[in-house]
Amino acid sequence: MTVKLDFEECLKDSPRFRASIELVEAEVSELETRLEKLLKLGNGLLESGRHYLAASRAFIVGICDLAHLGPPEPMMAECLDNFTQSLSHKLDSHAELLDATQHTLQQQIQTLVKEGLRGFREARRDFWRGAESLEAALTHNAEVPRRRAQEAEEAGAALKIARAGYRARALDYALQINVIEDKRKFDIMEFVLRLVEAQATHFQQGHEELRRLAQYRKELGGQLHRLVLNSAREKRDMEQRHVLLKQKELGGEEPEPSLREGPGGLVMEGHLFKRASNAFKTWSRRWFTIQSNQLVYQKKHKDPVTVVVDDLRLCTVKLCPDSERRFCFEVVSPSKSCLLQADSERLLQLWVSAVQSSIATAFNQARLDDSPRGPGQGSGHLAMGSAATLGSGGMTRGRDSGGVGHVAAQVQSVDGNAQCCDCREPAPEWASINLGVTLCIQCSGIHRSLGVHFSKVRSLTLDSWEPELVKLMCELGNVVMNQIYEARVEAMAVKKPGPSCSRQEKEAWIHAKYVEKKFLTKLPEIRGGKGGRGPPRGQPPVPPKPGTIRPQPGSFRPKPEPPSEDLGSLHPGALLFRAAGHPPSLPTMADALAHGADVNWVHGGQENATPLIQATAANSLLACEFLLQNGANVNQVDSHGRGPLHHATILGHTGLACLFLKRGADLGARDSEGRDPLTIAVETANADIVTLLRLAKMREVDAAQGQAGDETYLDIFRDFSLMASDDPEKLSRRSHDLHTL
Repeated sequence: MTVKLDFEECLKDSPRFRASIELVEAEVSELETRLEKLLKLGNGLLESGRHYLAASRAFIVGICDLAHLGPPEPMMAECLDNFTQSLSHKLDSHAELLDATQHTLQQQIQTLVKEGLRGFREARRDFWRGAESLEAALTHNAEVPRRRAQEAEEAGAALKIARAGYRARALDYALQINVIEDKRKFDIMEFVLRLVEAQATHFQQGHEELRRLAQYRKELGGQLHRLVLNSAREKRDMEQRHVLLKQKELGGEEPEPSLREGPGGLVMEGHLFKRASNAFKTWSRRWFTIQSNQLVYQKKHKDPVTVVVDDLRLCTVKLCPDSERRFCFEVVSPSKSCLLQADSERLLQLWVSAVQSSIATAFNQARLDDSPRGPGQGSGHLAMGSAATLGSGGMTRGRDSGGVGHVAAQVQSVDGNAQCCDCREPAPEWASINLGVTLCIQCSGIHRSLGVHFSKVRSLTLDSWEPELVKLMCELGNVVMNQIYEARVEAMAVKKPGPSCSRQEKEAWIHAKYVEKKFLTKLPEIRGGKGGRGPPRGQPPVPPKPGTIRPQPGSFRPKPEPPSEDLGSLHPGALLFRAAGHPPSLPTMADALAHGADVNWVHGGQENATPLIQATAANSLLACEFLLQNGANVNQVDSHGRGPLHHATILGHTGLACLFLKRGADLGARDSEGRDPLTIAVETANADIVTLLRLAKMREVDAAQGQAGDETYLDIFRDFSLMASDDPEKLSRRSHDLHTL
């Protein structure tokens, strides 16, 4: 059975679905016209046939009259009697042929026109009424001002009702279309077959054409029988699927923007409202698509595509909380800006993330297409006396540890990462960067629907990856995280979904695992990472090795924690703080966060330090990255007014200073002594950090003046990130070290 319309496509209400609907309606209208024409011609044939029979019988009577005229002649009488008898039999057979033709027309064609197409017309009328109601509800919901909360709530409720009604009608309409498309095949073929059988009965004696078609008639009868049986089975399966979809998908929620494979890679698409750039500022709903490094839209499927952004690398995206309408965001390019509106807050976040991810992917692809620079062409133009910091020809812009194949191979090589963390699908190509696990494409979509406060999804093959993020993924992995989030699965006798399970089963599992956290155990004691176990309880941190930088005056010094016989009894925030210390334990930090630890927890006994400041004092790039990916505030200060950037500057941790600057640290923040990070860096004579801070300030000035600036800033920060990840000892030098190089 050929399915003309897909149920999932009709639920999305895409332009493809609307175009398919229009095409099917035109085909059904043409089918109805031709069937009515066939009925008219059939009735004319029957009427002509009956006229022929009446004339033939009158002719036979005339012959009989001739036979009884005058004296009887035995030879002539026998000849005429045999002729009239044979002719009468043929006329009787012809009458049966006409009756069979009429019965077949009524039973097959007329029934198809009156009953089958009538149901189609009713479903079509209901569908378009539902479509009009949904369009009105969408427009009304979009037009409700932000300040009218009650009206917005009522409009949202009305939208849900209208969407549910529309989806129900759309599913019914799609079912009617698929049934009528399938039914017409065997109804018309069965009509033809019965007509041929009547003709074969009528012309059985000596009719060469019917003898030639006899074998075909048998074969056609067998094929028709099998077609009817198969159609009945598929119709039953389709009706069951129709019922399940009605039960599952008619809640009135907004449809997910879809990801599909296109010629230029993954394509993001969905409906958005767009404000016109004319004086009237009118809003129109259009079908938007992100593909091939462009943002485009169209009204109907066959309309030409309108390009909003020619090159995503030249634009940025930002939220518009001050807009009159809700759920608005703006895509800004050097030549123009485009104000767009989503249908809900969740869809707004998904679209903003999609545009940002596409921008990053476009930059990454362009970087991969560039040929590697030579030793003197990378970061060799450090302007403020720190060129020697990078070494002679070591770090160049062409080196990119986030290459497409390299990242996927490196992350998947971690124990357990070769399968999806949640369904065990092999070769997963997606990851949750705050959880540190790999995911298949279906589970990644479910993770994305949870929201970024639960899981931040990124592609291993399409997105750009920073070196510290790759190392974080390799430090955690599926085995470590499943020991936390699936600790009680076996004890609870819960069955984990497999690759072949339905999306509904996987979604229920992921929600129970990460949102409801049903399988967690009690809080653990401090556990060591891959580098070994942590220090014994009650003992102070291991002192730094000779040659390393010791804390400078004013830097944060963690106080020795009192011994505890049961660290599992600690508050989750306190456990997170202790696990972020020297040496950090990422599994324990992940366990504490899973048990509800506040990532910005404040330790009153340690100068109001946060876990991020604790990890900064331990000079742990991975611990800081892990906390930042899980929502740590990079600008939260301690009791002395010092944030993580202040402490990284005081302690001379250049790699951490680079990380905090990339994550939006405030350059102008001053501590209780009135010193900003740049002042501290100059006082401590750290040339590398001075360079980074001055470049960051120059970048801020350029951005404030609307200037894009050159690529020096990105080059240097990229090189510092690679060095902090691969050669951290090179970033432990101060100005007196540079003179000896």
